[in-house]
Amino acid sequence: MIHFIDKVNDIFWGYFLIAGLILCALWFTLRTKGVQFTMIREMFRLLGESADKPAEKTSSAIEKESTPVEKASTKEKKTRFRLKAVGHKGHISSFQAFAVSLATRVGTGNLAGVACAIAVGGPGAVFWMWVTALLGSATAFVESTLAQLFKIKGKDSFVGGPAYYMERGLGKRWMGVVFAVLITLTFGLSYNSVQSNTLCAALDSAFGWNRLVVGLIVCAVMLVIIFGGIRRIARFSSAIVPIMALGYITLAFVVVAINIHSLPHVLKMIFEGAFGLRQAAGGLVGSAIMQGVKRGLFSNEAGEGSAPNAAATAHTSHPVKQGLIQALGVFTDTLVICSCTAFIILCSGDTLNPDVEGVQLTQHALSTQFGSFGVYFVAIALLFFVFSSLIGNYYYGEANLHFMLKGHKSERLLLNIFRCCSAGMVLFGALASLTTVWAIADLFMALMTTFNLLSIALLGHYAFRLLDDYRSQKKEGNKSPVFRKRELFPEISDKLEGWE
Repeated sequence: MIHFIDKVNDIFWGYFLIAGLILCALWFTLRTKGVQFTMIREMFRLLGESADKPAEKTSSAIEKESTPVEKASTKEKKTRFRLKAVGHKGHISSFQAFAVSLATRVGTGNLAGVACAIAVGGPGAVFWMWVTALLGSATAFVESTLAQLFKIKGKDSFVGGPAYYMERGLGKRWMGVVFAVLITLTFGLSYNSVQSNTLCAALDSAFGWNRLVVGLIVCAVMLVIIFGGIRRIARFSSAIVPIMALGYITLAFVVVAINIHSLPHVLKMIFEGAFGLRQAAGGLVGSAIMQGVKRGLFSNEAGEGSAPNAAATAHTSHPVKQGLIQALGVFTDTLVICSCTAFIILCSGDTLNPDVEGVQLTQHALSTQFGSFGVYFVAIALLFFVFSSLIGNYYYGEANLHFMLKGHKSERLLLNIFRCCSAGMVLFGALASLTTVWAIADLFMALMTTFNLLSIALLGHYAFRLLDDYRSQKKEGNKSPVFRKRELFPEISDKLEGWE
């Protein structure tokens, strides 16, 4: 079975997906005039703004930009007061939505995924991970902006994502349902097994802990959190993600500082691996490209269609704001955290040990610098990385179950079954082999990404118009641009339920 899955993966990745990802990323970069480069300062400003202000304050800002109260009718005043009082009570901020999406990005892909890419594709894979992030952040901007545009009001927060913009933007509910099934299986089940497998391997290597026992404990804690809903998920992620990321980055900088004399050699290894004649003759360049793009996509998720589910939950005054923040998430994940892992491994001087695989390669590399402390640190860091990813992964599945069921009488029952299955896959991953969980994850990732790339290529013109509107308002001196759906999109304003 795994042999068959590997064959399908080779066809998908070797002939279709890598070309599709790169072509879409190039098109979005050109069409947005390099939004990921020209507006990076605005990304940081928005992230700081949304971290300081709760979601409810954005509602007030929107009202101030709306028709003056003194000119409104009594009915309009009452409606506006009612929206101010209760309309956005349960919604989460842009920063919290950023944290939820970053929680799924930052995890196994950063420690084990990078290690696997280097082990299989050589140091050159790191370069192609960088390329995937630099260009793919434009794709992340488009998909997250579309998710904001076509979001709808849910019970506890806004909900949205690719399934919703496929249904409302393309008018193809069947396509949205297929995508919803794929992302539910991919994130809620398959990716959770990868996360669990990596965590158990790290804890086993560091402390000799029994995999089954670790899997049971992780299941129990995960169920407590996910039964609390998106607001509990958002609070958990926004608290834990910055701590775990900063700790890991700090350690990586220490490793680079200790080995600063080796940095030119490491960079030479990366660029030679990506373009060297010897590597090309041996077929390693092709392997580097495939592994770099595959593991880069697994890590930063740009174009995969996952982060838009978290982006849609944010309450903001303009869809572009969340698109910019999510584009920043791609930079944070790959250019910073993945690069940290790459430098740790390549600075160790003992990169490709055939007896070491996955996250244990990262642990082994750190042990050459810090002894047993390096092994322990990776295991503990992974405990935080994996937990936040498990929670974010689960939310993506839940959001898409709601899309498929839409108030069906059995929705609560099926949701609880899904919660139990999601936790069950944590147990499966704890006991399964590394190659099994990664092969399954690659297959579902390929299918899901294919559907999403097709839809955002067709809907991208909406994101381009939104970006032009945002830039225009900024030029006019408006520090906090506001989206008015009837002015910008009169032809589809009735489909934009999340924007009143």
